[in-house]
Amino acid sequence: MASLENATRTAEGVVVKGFVISPVVEQCAGCDRVRDFEGEQFCSSYPSPASKWAGGRCNFATHVKAQTTAAAKVNPLKASKRAAKGR
Repeated sequence: MASLENATRTAEGVVVKGFVISPVVEQCAGCDRVRDFEGEQFCSSYPSPASKWAGGRCNFATHVKAQTTAAAKVNPLKASKRAAKGR
């Protein structure tokens, strides 16, 4: 669903290519994938944005940066061997 050009409003809601899509939720504010259609905002990548945010972070969100954890642990023995070889 790259755009909502072929979207139509029906009794079920807004339909794009046979899929009924739901309006975006608060967490989607600022995302590049949000598209306007008849005064409402919809996600151009996923038909039900609320379910994407239910498990934490939406993997389609362009406005949320991925959280990085601490640097990868390095085995001290291997690190000393690499240092001795000059790598």
